[in-house]
Order: sequence, then C-alpha cells, then structure tokens
Amino acid sequence: MAHDVRGPEDLSAIAGPGWADAFRAVPREHFIPDSAEVSPMSGGPAFWIDRAADPERWRSAVYSDATILTQIDDGATTLTEETASTGLPSSSSTAPSIVVGFLELLDPYPGDRVLEIGTGTGWAAGLLSARLGGEAVTTVEVDEQVAKRAAANLEQAGLEPTLVVGDGALGHPDGAPYDRVHVTCGIRRIPFAWVEQTRPGGVIAVPWVPNNVRGHRLVLTVADRRAVGRLHGDTAFMVMRAQRAGYPPPVGEPRHSSARVDPRRMLRADAGFTVALAGMLPGVVLTSWERGADGASLQHPTTRSYASVSWSGSDGEVSVTQVGPRDLWDEVEAAYLEWVGWGSPGAERFGVTVDRAGQHVWVDSPENRVAGRAED
Repeated sequence: MAHDVRGPEDLSAIAGPGWADAFRAVPREHFIPDSAEVSPMSGGPAFWIDRAADPERWRSAVYSDATILTQIDDGATTLTEETASTGLPSSSSTAPSIVVGFLELLDPYPGDRVLEIGTGTGWAAGLLSARLGGEAVTTVEVDEQVAKRAAANLEQAGLEPTLVVGDGALGHPDGAPYDRVHVTCGIRRIPFAWVEQTRPGGVIAVPWVPNNVRGHRLVLTVADRRAVGRLHGDTAFMVMRAQRAGYPPPVGEPRHSSARVDPRRMLRADAGFTVALAGMLPGVVLTSWERGADGASLQHPTTRSYASVSWSGSDGEVSVTQVGPRDLWDEVEAAYLEWVGWGSPGAERFGVTVDRAGQHVWVDSPENRVAGRAED
C-alpha cells in the first residue's frame, strides 16, 4: 500500500513561522524508534509502524501530526504491537501540533536559558537547542533508559543540550536561574522548586492535570517568591511518574444513598467546573468522568476514600456508593452547586498561583482565591 512520502517540511508547516526553522533543522525521524504505536491527532484508531517492514508508512507517520508511543510500563514490558494496547503508556513523542503550541506559549527569547522537565525522546530539547543553542538548554529525564536513548537521538541529530537523569520535580538547581521552564508531562501539583529556579519575570509552561481529567495548558510568570498565571485551553499528557494517583484499598464499609444532583449535568459541565473542583477539593482524583457514560467514580487516595455513582433506566434514580472517612460524592455535589452559584464560570476565567505554601486556584483575579479544604 502506497503512502505519501513526508519530510521535515511537512512539520515546519504545522510549526508556523516562529518555529519552522527549528522543525526543519531537527528532523523528527532521528527521535522515533524503528517500531512504535501511532495515534493520529485527526482521530481514528491507533496503528503500528515498523520501519523494516514498511519504511514509507513509518516515515509518513513520523512526519504527520500524531503522538507516537515509545514506552509502556516504565520499560518493564517490551513495547510490541500486541502489548501497546494493554500496557500503561510511560513515554512518547508528543504530536507536533501540541509541541509547537507549548513552545509558542513558552516564547523563549534569544539568550534565554531553558530548563525542560521530561526529556522523552529528546525531540523537544532538540528543537529548543536549534533555536537557542545547546548550551542554553538543560533537560531532565527520570528514566535512565529513556535518557540514554534520548542522548543517542540528540547526538545523531548533532545537538548537545545538557541532559540530566533525575527527578524533574526537583528541577536542576546547579544550572539555575532559568528564564523558561518547559514541562512535557502532566502535573497535578506544581513544585515550588521550579519557581525558585526561575528568574523573576521568567515563564513556566506546564500541562496542568489537577484531578485526572481535562488537562490544561497553564502559563505561569514568576514574581517575587511566587508564580501566577492563567489557563490557555485543554491538553493531554502522561502524568509525571512521582505524581501518579495511587489506588490504596478503601477503609471501612460502603454507604449507599441516592444522588441529589443529576451526575450527567456534572459530567457535561464546562471545564471550569473541574478547575473549580481542583481548588475546592485538592487531591481528589476523578478516576472515571466521561460524558455519555452510565456512571462515574472518584477517589481521595490519601484518606483512602472512594465514591461511585451509576444510573440506568428512565426513572432518573442515581445510586451512590461511598466508602472511607470522607463522603466524596456529597462534597463534589456541594462543589458543583457552589460553582453554579458563581454563574458557572468557564475555564478561561481561572488561574493558578504557586508559592511556598502550595498551589492555589483563583477565578478572575489572583486575589479571588477559590476556598478549599486543606489536603489531608
């Protein structure tokens, strides 16, 4: 089967004028393994590519707007066509349109020094190096094997950023201060270390995923001892390994009741609701929260509290099951009604402040913080 023969020029068109030269200078093919799973941004099912078996299809996929999965289960399981759909995704090459979207939000100036959290394949670090020079870029990767492959990829592309193996949540203080922090993994709680290592007036661009659904593109600007910023639309990234939600067993006997609020209204609510929820109920994870589903579930791992709801038929009855010291579903209903009482503000009206005390959600103005319970 014939495929369109693509190349770097196809991705430079996606990048637009600001990053087109970097996309041409850093061919993506240097950063993609010979076999991997491809998920097109245009939709449709994921598919497997094998360079040896079908080089044209491999190249077509590499230079398309698609995320390419490169590791599952933190490397404990070999990625194959059979295991790709069953393992936990743990490293990938992000779709070019998403990459350039974050690079544009980062907006580095000539002479800026950049700290990248999450090297992955090394392609984004390569793009930054082509734009700013390798000496201006430090990239941190937690997985030693992923870092080793990224180093080889960057060497093949003729690029030399500083690559550090370590916990990205700690940043890299030896190279601070930085003018920009580029984060390539989903973050639930933004580490204050990044704020401390960023020069005042510098920018942190981060995929913020506070409660497991509807990740947000968050751009923070660092002021004195804090960082403040707004949301800039939705996104989706793998969560930083150190911040993945755990699933400890629940505590106590289940309690059964009926829902006051129709959960389907909550599932269809504007993304502003889940942002408000992150402020009101920090640490609560929405484990199943999808429009059109016939149920939903959530948890608070720290207190081992869980809640689930389900509905069927046409009588409107919704059964609720809660277990653990907190009545999580009651708390979420109360949060939803409070958000509705504010006039149901959309996600674009929310922002986040990060200081030594933690991260704080606000609406319209940093002075108007969303009141929430302390994390247990």
